Amino acid sequence: ILPLISKSHHPRAIEAATKYFLTQAAASTLVLFSSMTNAWYTGQWDITQLTHPTSCLVLTSAIAMKLGLAPFHFWFPEVLQGSPLTTGLLLSTIMKLPPLTLLLMTSHSLNPTLLTCMAILSAALGGWMGLNQTQTRKILAFSSISHLGWMAIIISYSPKLTLLNFYLYTLMTMTVFLVLNTNKVLKLSTLMTTWTKNPSLNAMLFLTLLSLAGLPPLTGFLPKWLIIQELTKQSMATMATVISLLSLLGLYFYLRLAYCATITLPPHTTNHMKQWHTHKSTNISIAILTIASTTLLPLSPMLSSI
Repeated sequence: ILPLISKSHHPRAIEAATKYFLTQAAASTLVLFSSMTNAWYTGQWDITQLTHPTSCLVLTSAIAMKLGLAPFHFWFPEVLQGSPLTTGLLLSTIMKLPPLTLLLMTSHSLNPTLLTCMAILSAALGGWMGLNQTQTRKILAFSSISHLGWMAIIISYSPKLTLLNFYLYTLMTMTVFLVLNTNKVLKLSTLMTTWTKNPSLNAMLFLTLLSLAGLPPLTGFLPKWLIIQELTKQSMATMATVISLLSLLGLYFYLRLAYCATITLPPHTTNHMKQWHTHKSTNISIAILTIASTTLLPLSPMLSSI
């Protein structure tokens, strides 16, 4: 991924690649350190059978650093801001899979209290720090941190729900990134002018953003609904209430993005025709992803049974 981040040879891109490399290297070292500490005390090298409390604590912190969970989240918005949109898409989705796999494999031995605290903090900071942003990549980075909070809070109780949340988040984020890449949008002021160029695509972006926010009857409501239900079953109704309230912060900046994409039209001094038919064809993958990002809620009984 490092050559992809730094391929533009811009100083910001080089800085982003350096930050990414240093953070991931430090986290990998901590993973090795936790397994070594466990082997020192118990004679067991298997990372899925950590029993020593210090090792569990270090491993939880290392995986949180790799994922970008708060309070180890500072590198992620900066790296995403320095990367092109397509590389940002890879960083937000596929590059989260290896540490998430590690988290799933070791979820039974991780510290649940620490994970819950990190999850609440991620949901809070992801929503809070995204409020004042004008760069779309930074907004999506804070959105990712907020969604990771939802995944981390449930992993000790239902790892399958974490995976379902990750898959649906990947679907919706891919849609948003591909639409922004098609329209060549990097900041909100540019997003305001795209409605006249491609209205149908922007209308779909509006729905996908509301789905990311978790509004029914869209796909994004499904993981939030199931996670709140599972937390209530585990006698964690307080945590469920807190994380639900914190998701309202995220809803604000998704609505802000959606407002800029569809409702705000820039002031024009001259009358002009809206360009309803574009000459370039929209990628078929965007169409498929958009449908999946907005209409999967009726399939929730089937998805939950799987």
